[in-house]
Amino acid sequence: MLMLKPNCECCDKDLPPAATDARICTFECTFCADCAENRFDNICPNCGGNFVERPVRPERHLVKNPASTKRFTKAHPQCADLHA
Repeated sequence: MLMLKPNCECCDKDLPPAATDARICTFECTFCADCAENRFDNICPNCGGNFVERPVRPERHLVKNPASTKRFTKAHPQCADLHA
């Protein structure tokens, strides 16, 4: 089951479970569409895999299978201007 991480690993944008602009790689590294496309050319900076649109978990399933609340960011060189 996907963790549905709550934020972009680069810019820290909120990505709630219903976000249609969340992108993930095979290891579920999570980025917003803007960072995935414009900062990383759709290549995950962690594993080198491609990004796909993260599926939306229907709200009725979130009670039994909640999204993660643990926020995660990482200092990628492409994100340096955001964390200066």
